[in-house]
Amino acid sequence: MTLAEYRKRPPDTDIHVEPEEAGHEPGAKPHPGPLEYARIGLVLAVVTMIEVAIYYMSVSHTVLVVALITLSALKFSLVVLWFMHLRFDSRLFSQLFVGGFLLALSVFFVALATLGAKLT
Repeated sequence: MTLAEYRKRPPDTDIHVEPEEAGHEPGAKPHPGPLEYARIGLVLAVVTMIEVAIYYMSVSHTVLVVALITLSALKFSLVVLWFMHLRFDSRLFSQLFVGGFLLALSVFFVALATLGAKLT
């Protein structure tokens, strides 16, 4: 049941949604099962292992910072899309999260540059 449907229901109506009705609106994507969540968890673990490996490699400071921030952005997007179910909600919510993330990332880079983090 979507929020719009919930608001339109009469006050004395039971809000319970039967499993066969849930997620089957026209054009709705089916929610993932446990196997898909396990796959996403595995991908997140692999990305974390890559981050740890990059940290222990002898690379320049700039490459290290850019790589870690990029991989963190990938993990952030996976968590938001799958575990917060934005993949199944309105595009507006996804755009707001991405916009907020890009704004926070730009503020982070400005703060790093201002404090002399030697990104160049």
